[in-house]
This record gives sequence, structure tokens and C-alpha cells, in this order.
Amino acid sequence: MGFFSFTQEIAMDLGTANTVIISDDEIVVDEPSVVALDRRTDKMIAVGNTAKMMYEKEQPHIRTIRPLRDGVIADFSACEQMMRGLIKMVHTGHRLFSPSLRMVIGVPSGSTEVELRAVRDSAEHAGGRDVYLIFEPMAAAVGIGLDVEAPEGNMIVDIGGGTTEIAVISLGGIVANNSIKVAGDDLTADIQEYMGRQHNVRVSERMAERIKISVGSALTDLGDEAPEDFIVVGPNKITALPMEVAVCYQEIAHCLDHTVARIESAVLNALEQTPPELYADIVRNGIYLTGGGALLRGLARRLSDKIKIQFHVADDPLHCVAKGTGIALQNVDRFMFLMR
Repeated sequence: MGFFSFTQEIAMDLGTANTVIISDDEIVVDEPSVVALDRRTDKMIAVGNTAKMMYEKEQPHIRTIRPLRDGVIADFSACEQMMRGLIKMVHTGHRLFSPSLRMVIGVPSGSTEVELRAVRDSAEHAGGRDVYLIFEPMAAAVGIGLDVEAPEGNMIVDIGGGTTEIAVISLGGIVANNSIKVAGDDLTADIQEYMGRQHNVRVSERMAERIKISVGSALTDLGDEAPEDFIVVGPNKITALPMEVAVCYQEIAHCLDHTVARIESAVLNALEQTPPELYADIVRNGIYLTGGGALLRGLARRLSDKIKIQFHVADDPLHCVAKGTGIALQNVDRFMFLMR
């Protein structure tokens, strides 16, 4: 019987923008959370990077979907197919039987019971036998290397694609938290709207994301770290004739200001809920930024200047949650009290 009952352990950061899977202490999948389906049969055509290359370029018989929106599953069937496709990348072709899966998945700390159930059901339908859920800020703290069980306060600000997760952690629990549906996707949408309003040029979501990566900034003065202007090519909104627009980081900083200010307010709100002793620890230790949003130029400096507490960008912020889920997977018995 043992020959037929192979169990594989995987840790997954199921993100709005990207999904990362860890197996055997290694990142084996790091792909966009996108799936392409055949409209006629609803069967999966592509997943991850291949599907993202089709995004906003598909022909009528193909639909590309981002199954997660604002950190939660928006399309249950597409999410299940995407998870199946990504999990297949972990154990490609060299085994006769698909293994049963023991999984730890990172989820937003503001998830409702219904949303948690949806993630668990999707994982089980995708082959998960034992499925554990861990809140993303806790996973990020573990991934950074913080001692989450210590009687000391640490604050994590995890800025993903769909949600910003803010949590104060002490003694293995989340003491104060704030989860808002304002994150990387909102910054991208801000840029799309700005380019149309200010420059009369239509840009796709993918182009807006490239602008964000190339010249996105939270500050209008980056000094020596200032990036070169980015050339945007697109159709004029009125005439449909081609346009070339040079975009600098200062104007993108102005365009993103409102959304960044909402993240600032959320951090302050979480600090207001924090007990004084833990607050003192946070002032001494600083606040840790993780997630793709942590890479926005000048963000740590802007938050430090505004809140008067030092903000640290974690090493490899994109993979902190995934690494934390991987550590939790390897030490399920020890971290069981963190799981859902």
C-alpha cells in the first residue's frame, strides 16, 4: 500500500498577483496568479507566466482570469484549476501517481470564515489532503526570522497585490491588526487612470504595472536613487493615433499619493490599537515592510518620516510569506497554534 500512498508537502503563498510554492525548502514555483481557460469547454489552456503573456491579448475563445481579487477568491472554479496547474509544476511527469498533498497556505489576516473556507475547499479540490491556513503577516514574520513566540512586540506591514496586512505580533498571536483592500493593484489602477486623464493615452493594466515597476515612487525627491524616465507607447484616447509619452517618477509619485496615504492611515490605526508596552518594543525594533509593495521606491523613507518609527524593508520581501509558510510546514507541530 505504501507504494500507492505517496504524500508530498508543499507550502503556498496564494497571492492576488503572484503565487509562490515551496517544496523541500526550495521555491519551486513563482508564477503570476493568472489562468487561461477555453470559453467553450472551460478547460485550462495555460497557467502562470504563460497565461499572463495572454492577458489582455486573448482571442474570443480564450479568457484569461485572475481568480483572486482583493486577497480573496473571486472565481472559485478558475482558482481551483489554477492551483492544480501550479501544483503540477511541482511534481512534473516523473511519478506514476499524483501524490496526496499536505499543504500550508498563507491567507489574509482579515479573511472571513467564508473566505477561509473557500481557500480550504479550493486546496482540497486541487488535491490537498491535510490543508492548514496561516495568516500572511504571521507567515511573513516567521519568514523574516523574527521570534514570534517571544514576549515582545513586532509589527509587520505586508503590502501585496490585493491587500495590505498590518499586524502587531507577540507571544505567538496577532495582538492588533488592520487588513485593508488597498495595495499594489490600486497603485496600478491609479497609474492607468492618471495616464488617461493627464496624457490622454490609454494604457493597459500590464503597461501600468510596467510604469509602476520602472518609475513608481512614494516620494517626489529620490536624490541619487531617481530612475530614468519611462517611455509609454499607446493610443490617443480621442483620435486612436499612436502616442509616445515620457513619464518621470515625480509625476507618478503625485499620482500614487492618495493610495500611499491610505496605507499610512491604516498603519497608524493599527498602532492606535497597540498596548503601550508593545508599542515601546515596536519603536525600538522598527516596523518591517514585506510584499511586492515594499519595493516601491521611497516608501520606507516616507513612512518613517510620517510615523516617526523606523521602517525596514525585509530581505527578499516578495518571498517572506512563502518562506514563512515553508518554515511552518516543516514545523507543523511547533506552529500548530498559528494555523487555522
